Amino acid sequence: MAMAAGEIERMIQEALPDAIIEIRDLAGDGDHYSATVISKEFQGKTRVQQHQLVYKALKGQMGGDLHALALQTSAPEA
Repeated sequence: MAMAAGEIERMIQEALPDAIIEIRDLAGDGDHYSATVISKEFQGKTRVQQHQLVYKALKGQMGGDLHALALQTSAPEA
């Protein structure tokens, strides 16, 4: 079962309300996406910690309905 880009965005937005999110379907199959997420919550965190916050927001969907997500995360520039 595929996952819609809008659902991914909604889940991330719920967990990181200030986030600026861009989702792209890489293969047109609803299973392979790239996401760019910019949030103040990422300030002072390592890239791994930033990605963990996004994966946590997806509530276990990675590897299930969502097969692949290429992530780019950052804090907003001052």
